[in-house]
Amino acid sequence: MNPLMASESRERARATALSVNLNRVALLRNTRSLAIPSVVRAATWALEAGAAGITVHPRPDERHIRAADVHDLADLLADWPRAEYNIEGNPFHNLMDFVRVVRPQQCTFVPDSATQATSDHGWDLATDGPALQPLIDEARDLGVRVSLFMDPAPDAMAAVRALGAERVELYTERYARAWGGPEARSTLERYVATARAAVAAGLEVNAGHDLNRDNLTAFLAALPEVVEVSIGHALIADAIELGLGATVRAYLDCIARAREDRRVDVDVDADGALAR
Repeated sequence: MNPLMASESRERARATALSVNLNRVALLRNTRSLAIPSVVRAATWALEAGAAGITVHPRPDERHIRAADVHDLADLLADWPRAEYNIEGNPFHNLMDFVRVVRPQQCTFVPDSATQATSDHGWDLATDGPALQPLIDEARDLGVRVSLFMDPAPDAMAAVRALGAERVELYTERYARAWGGPEARSTLERYVATARAAVAAGLEVNAGHDLNRDNLTAFLAALPEVVEVSIGHALIADAIELGLGATVRAYLDCIARAREDRRVDVDVDADGALAR
């Protein structure tokens, strides 16, 4: 069977949720002392437009999201009981301080250093697994779902589940970089295999990093296992042109088109485009 073809059972996968990452809104605000644009207002507009949740990544240097933002957004989301709050970060830095107090629905453990510009790799569980274990246990004891940020590696999914994490977030920069090139198909196949291995291990699947309006539909059509995508940089960039509400709706349209494409035999051609 073609590994990129949606089977009848996979077609029935639930709709993928869109979580809007607001780091770039905070980054712009932090260039001045005027408190604009407002992270809380941006979150409100995104939720009103149909986003299923909000993601933030408060780094120790507060280059974008600040501690006050994390708490302000928690207060906002208390009025949106169906929305999900996802706080990302390195649990060996400052993430657990927020998890213990805010208790979001989900925390995503990301192995970034304090100085790197953005997340650029997943966990090496052979090295980091023993230290992650008690922090995963603590978060779950607090009622917070744990997702581990991982490269597309099918063989690692069982180890993620063995640590007690409930989800894996597939780091999709490799897919985005290959989009439109000769390695698009083989790269996507690896994500397909990883998503299937995750589900087989008892995990749910998230995805994020460099997903955009061009590449999102094909990715989700091939990976109906993905229950949530977290999108920030491209979405906020699009919002400069379209407005935030219209942009959120455009991304929801991409997700809806992926569900429609699963109802037919879906493949991906050498340029990364959907083919039937």
